[in-house]
Amino acid sequence: MAQTIKRGGAGVRKQAAGARQQEAIRGTQRKVARAKRKTGGWLDRVMHALPFAPQTLYRIGMVAILGLGAVIAWQVAKVAGVPELARAQIEVAAADAGFAVKRVEVRGVNRMNELKVYEMVLGQRDRAMPALDIEGLRAQLLQLSWVGDARVARQLPDTLVIDIVERSPRAVLRRKDGSLALIDATGHELETVDEARARGLLIVSGNGVGARIAELDKLMEIAPALKPQVAEAQWIGNRRWNITFKTAQVLALPEGEQSAGAALLDFARLDGVDRLLGGKVASFDMRSADRTYLLVPGHADEAAKTAASASKINPRYSKAKKE
Repeated sequence: MAQTIKRGGAGVRKQAAGARQQEAIRGTQRKVARAKRKTGGWLDRVMHALPFAPQTLYRIGMVAILGLGAVIAWQVAKVAGVPELARAQIEVAAADAGFAVKRVEVRGVNRMNELKVYEMVLGQRDRAMPALDIEGLRAQLLQLSWVGDARVARQLPDTLVIDIVERSPRAVLRRKDGSLALIDATGHELETVDEARARGLLIVSGNGVGARIAELDKLMEIAPALKPQVAEAQWIGNRRWNITFKTAQVLALPEGEQSAGAALLDFARLDGVDRLLGGKVASFDMRSADRTYLLVPGHADEAAKTAASASKINPRYSKAKKE
């Protein structure tokens, strides 16, 4: 009797395919294990190098994530206008609670018109304290001609305090049109004045003279005895000074800082000996290094009269003069 033996062809093929798949899986696992060993070693070295415990690093990571989320939320709220709305609500609440500007206190004002300061800050009345633009208000105050510096501060609950540092007047500028203006030591114009207010103050004139006040002060310190007697200083041709004294006499100084100082010192010495100021000489020209020219009003007329009288008394004198 014949027997039939079934060959397991299909089963063998399945087993072979399964074996190959398992081998591929094991190969992949070996590669992953090798990669983990390499990466793990590098990460372990980095982790050991950091001065943080793993728990601390975890907290730092969480804080960073939360911080990033907060920044994103803030930007979204900003786009939606939420901060402005919240700020407006805070200002309203502060004003309702009494934290609003009811009083303005101005300090340090002596010469300038104090009303100008009050006019500038009048718009801040009844504003909530948190809504005050302190830096903006200070910038506006610095635009006033007399204000050299200013400080603006809140004094809770309802007072705005303004401290003013005034500029100090140094001289009176005679403008090209003849009008007068107070200026400080830097030449900054403070305000227009009339002759009455300018009386007794040093008057300066000339193109660009405002920027030379310090230079003029340095020059006058060379001869301090003359300084109280100076009425006006004129900067001539952007190169030298003419000094007018209270006696209306004029001293013309040479060009150059050193030459002008030496000439002024010589004049002070001559005045100390011969009393030049208050005499008949109307002007002293010391622009030449080796001599001084004096202008005496009427001196030429007197010389002519003297010559005419001499010719009448002695005709030969007249004849000699003609010859």
